[in-house]
Amino acid sequence: MSEPAPDTATSTPDGTPRGAPLRPGHPGAAQWVPPGADVERLREAARGCRGCELWEPATQVVFSAGAADGRLALVGEQPGDQEDRRGIPFVGPAGRLLQRAVAEAGIDLATTYVTNAVKHFRFEQRTGAGRRIHRTPDLAHVTACRPWLAAELAQVDPEVVVCLGATAAKALLPEGFRVTKHRGQLIRRVTSRGEKTFLGTIHPSAVLRVPEAEREAAHAALVADLRVAAGALT
Repeated sequence: MSEPAPDTATSTPDGTPRGAPLRPGHPGAAQWVPPGADVERLREAARGCRGCELWEPATQVVFSAGAADGRLALVGEQPGDQEDRRGIPFVGPAGRLLQRAVAEAGIDLATTYVTNAVKHFRFEQRTGAGRRIHRTPDLAHVTACRPWLAAELAQVDPEVVVCLGATAAKALLPEGFRVTKHRGQLIRRVTSRGEKTFLGTIHPSAVLRVPEAEREAAHAALVADLRVAAGALT
């Protein structure tokens, strides 16, 4: 599936969100994306991407995992510390929580495509602590990386795409979408592959951040949203 048809009130004709200019010296990923490439070729090509500055401090690009013909795609924010070190998305604490939530929702993870809106880990190094602290990608990073997401979804062509968290929603959902207000709602959007179904929900890391007394309820709400997505598969 290609990226959704742009909303002309909020996007340029090629779908780039207005208000998210590419930074000087960082041209965006488009020139590194091989036209018509399958997922494996895209993954190989992404290793050389210099579309924004995030490649420089990151260990490696983290592209995707799962079924290249998955009927459902899960799109997260960016790789975290463990993902950056291992080169695989959703293998850290949030990933383990997501795997459990997906199973509880009745979704077969083995037939699901998993990726992120941004392919390199954005972090800050805390001096003396030996820790790399996650930093949320800017909209400019989402814009720069969006050609990879569009190309891989065009190849996978899932029936349903779940956006996990606000960053993924910025990449694929209308500008007015808010996770807190619209989570769990099915959204039909026109793409070059026809109409497709999208759903936005929280990122699994958000469940880990709530107070422990509220964590079970937050996890249950995530599972409920994923069940809605599973039910949308025809």
